[in-house]
Amino acid sequence: MNLFDKVPSVAKDAFVAPSASVIGDVKVGDRSSIWYGCVLRGDVNGISVGSETNIQDNSLVHVAKSNLSGKVKPTIIGDRVTVGHSAVLHGCTVENEAFVGMGATLLDGVVVETNAMVAAGALVRQDTRIPSGEVWGGNPARFLRKLTDEEMKFFVESATNYSNLAQVHASENAKNFDEIEFEKVLRKKFANHNEDYDSMLGVVREVPPELVLPDTMLREKSLKPSQ
Repeated sequence: MNLFDKVPSVAKDAFVAPSASVIGDVKVGDRSSIWYGCVLRGDVNGISVGSETNIQDNSLVHVAKSNLSGKVKPTIIGDRVTVGHSAVLHGCTVENEAFVGMGATLLDGVVVETNAMVAAGALVRQDTRIPSGEVWGGNPARFLRKLTDEEMKFFVESATNYSNLAQVHASENAKNFDEIEFEKVLRKKFANHNEDYDSMLGVVREVPPELVLPDTMLREKSLKPSQ
């Protein structure tokens, strides 16, 4: 939604769910995803979301025009960032490949450095800086421990997985009612599913025994001349 002279800028291959709200001065980068029920409100300041970043369902991102420190603070979210469900980000900065857990709250002036993590449910107070390679959690948030190499590697994997999953949702949301109903009929009749689509969703499907043709019949079918 536009707001006065402020117009959102969303990359062509980014995914914004139908029930999400992207308002005013908001930029969303390539292959990023804004999931169902999210609100990104760039009214009194700007919001920037980098590439391959996911902001998950029911999260809120807002900005600050004024606060106790008297500083104007946009919200800047870098590349390959994961923001978990129902998080609140307000006038803060989250650098590349950082991870914000579900239900976490980041207040004005917070900086989450590259490869740092905010634990689920944490409340990070104003102007707190979370150094790279550390996990902070609690209310108020404090240092808990160092991250392992495997955990930091997972941050990138999480971002990539969500970027791929977003493309599936974008494709499904682009279909009209007739297309959806037609696909239902085909799937019911032939039990035919796209393996790449299923793998993105983590679904393993088994073909009913009555639909599996013997090898001899498959060979005969392939040798039969077309009409």
